[in-house]
Amino acid sequence: MQRIFLILIVHASIFCHAQNFNAKSNTLSLDYSDLKATFSSTAPKIEWKSPVNQTVFIKEGSIALDLTIVSKTPLKSVRLVVRDKSTGEEKASTNIPITDEKKLSLQVNKNLTLTDGVNEVILIVENRDGLKASSTRDVHVGATALADAAKLSRKDYALIFATDKYDNWKALVNPIYDARTIAGDLQKTYGFNTEVVENPTQSQILDKLREYAEKKYSELDQLFVFFAGHGFYDDTFKEGFVVSRESLPDDPGRNSYLRHSVLRSTINNNPCDHIFLVMDVCFGGTFDDNLGSRALDDDSYRAPSQSEIITRKLKFKTRKYLTSGGKEYVSDGIAGRHSPFASKFIDALEKGMGGDGILTLSEVMTYVETLKTAPQFGKFGSDQLGSDFVFVVKGN
Repeated sequence: MQRIFLILIVHASIFCHAQNFNAKSNTLSLDYSDLKATFSSTAPKIEWKSPVNQTVFIKEGSIALDLTIVSKTPLKSVRLVVRDKSTGEEKASTNIPITDEKKLSLQVNKNLTLTDGVNEVILIVENRDGLKASSTRDVHVGATALADAAKLSRKDYALIFATDKYDNWKALVNPIYDARTIAGDLQKTYGFNTEVVENPTQSQILDKLREYAEKKYSELDQLFVFFAGHGFYDDTFKEGFVVSRESLPDDPGRNSYLRHSVLRSTINNNPCDHIFLVMDVCFGGTFDDNLGSRALDDDSYRAPSQSEIITRKLKFKTRKYLTSGGKEYVSDGIAGRHSPFASKFIDALEKGMGGDGILTLSEVMTYVETLKTAPQFGKFGSDQLGSDFVFVVKGN
């Protein structure tokens, strides 16, 4: 009896290892009543196309499921179950019909209507050899669920570009120093995932922006983008440009420059719902093709908890920008002392969060608006009325 028991354990270990399942989202069930069938088969595979993320946050209760099931042996049954995550109570279930008993794959497209709270959506698949696989998605619905997400599942990203060494333009003294200081404050005080890209070419800037556009973001995630370096405005094209490391002074078509219109559309099309762009460059204000600053939206939120403040402020899609000046040159400052704009922005990050541990855009503006060169603040792309971007002190 002992020999048989040991053989079973060895075989099971080898088989499970071969499946390579993610323990967070997939489980595997084995039926040992027919060992010959079990070890000649493999479990069905479930691939989610939507939602992709394991945990999803939505304001309303409607969500579309799109997934593919593949099995090396014919499918026997596919069952979709919705449970209350907190109680384990089953809310609904349905069997997905399999029209062909020899079918090896199945495409599942379902629109679900879920109630407020945390819903566990489970797909359970069994093939005709008795092997089962299941995969889950946790769908948080409503304001309460989003408030919980603010505490547990929210990420902030900072992508910072800084250039002080140029192939064909005069070197600057503070951009990289400014960028490293801002990145340090964002990471240490606010818990941002930060990345500083130093002295990039135009191609490297666009490649990095594409990389961040391909990330998976949850509903309360934020992306902060910062540029420091030379800027340029072309009166013929009536457009501003970011000067990258290799930009050429003698370039009538401005093909070696990064156009503000390209930057605007690229950042606007990023899937992250909440983006704040800051540009400490000359002629940065021409990022707005209307060349005008706009007033901040009403900031008089009052809420009993930090989580509710965050979810209120991040209720709407955010596309905001702040530049160090308008259609004009701005100072790089004295070496080792930050640019005038960066100095004020750093002061806001280090001192402006107040007693609630949240720094808002209106609070940032109280620091930078005192500069001799007036900064430009506005919205772009698909920004929604009432949107905001928040810096939340880490640990609160």
